[in-house]
Amino acid sequence: MNMTPIRVSWNYPTAIKAGAGSIELLPGLCQSLGMTNPLLVTDPGLARLALPAAAVELCRAAGLRCAVFSEVKGNPNGENVTAGVAAYHAGLHDGVIAFGGGSAIDAAKAIALMVGQDRPLWDFEDIGDNCLRVKVDRMAPVIAVPTTAGTGSEVGRASVITDEQARVKRIIFHARMLPAAVILDPELSVGLPPSLTAATGMDALSHNLEAYCSPFYHPMAAGVALEGIRLVKDWLPAAVAVGGNLEARLHMLVASSMGATAFQRGLGAMHALAHPLGALYDAHHGMLNAILMPYVLKANRAAIDTRVAALARYLDLPDPSFDAFLDWVLALRAQLGIPHALSALGIDATEAAQVARMAVADGSAATNPIAFSEHEYARIFTDAVAGEL
Repeated sequence: MNMTPIRVSWNYPTAIKAGAGSIELLPGLCQSLGMTNPLLVTDPGLARLALPAAAVELCRAAGLRCAVFSEVKGNPNGENVTAGVAAYHAGLHDGVIAFGGGSAIDAAKAIALMVGQDRPLWDFEDIGDNCLRVKVDRMAPVIAVPTTAGTGSEVGRASVITDEQARVKRIIFHARMLPAAVILDPELSVGLPPSLTAATGMDALSHNLEAYCSPFYHPMAAGVALEGIRLVKDWLPAAVAVGGNLEARLHMLVASSMGATAFQRGLGAMHALAHPLGALYDAHHGMLNAILMPYVLKANRAAIDTRVAALARYLDLPDPSFDAFLDWVLALRAQLGIPHALSALGIDATEAAQVARMAVADGSAATNPIAFSEHEYARIFTDAVAGEL
């Protein structure tokens, strides 16, 4: 079925407008949320392209004022958020458009949170009841427009922000950080290079897969994850092979949103390792998850063998077994040009002990199917560095 001319709307987990050309709905969504002067938050690379400028012009043509903030790193940090808050207040803005990949959207959501707070950012880290400190009525509304299909941050209630002083990624959380509206327009992602399409797509797979394997009881999220994995299987290779395939791009945007919806069930050791590696080495989050994936699957096998066999059956793999699924993951990575070892990213095992300590402490570790020790995380990490599966 050709999906490209179809536009659809649904409200799960928030208001979503999906389909080619849906970006033209942006001004109306801004107005419906009371925005007259939104701040569009994006990243420096995207800011140099035509897409954000076109979105700004759409808003201005509808009588809205609109400005751009793009001081966002690939792994956004606290300084980026502080600068964004300053730009928001200086421009007298009344809402935020989160435009770009996961980094831009995470930064935008954190900015929208912080514009109305009088505590420092790290006071809202997802620990205990810190979220109760948020002055909810002073948060800015957010519309999210993803241009990559990976993190699913557009449907998330948190932002991952790097604390560069502590060399750690922190999760900033509040339920109201969930954007009020999302636009999934595949035309905005056609210019993404094949390598980034692959890395972000594997990130979407990692979210769905870790949510599916989580031991936490949440059957609805498990069902979403299962179908999200199937969409990645069926459409990621096509999106990488032909960047202008709008049908594949739309399915991947949906799979990405599904992954972030499903990980209400929790994540696991892939993310418990990817978070510290991103903080320590400033490496691409999706690529880290893509490389770590088979090593974590193998380490978790004792707890997920039967569950993954059921997944292989749902995906209609020739042999409904754990081994068949692992072989499919390896074949997909090879097809997409994903490296087999972390060493390809310039990562060595020098900081294995530090990585392991940070992995155990990471919130994602709590819902891994097996509660790995520091020693076990260190072994998974060093195997992934060396490419020894």
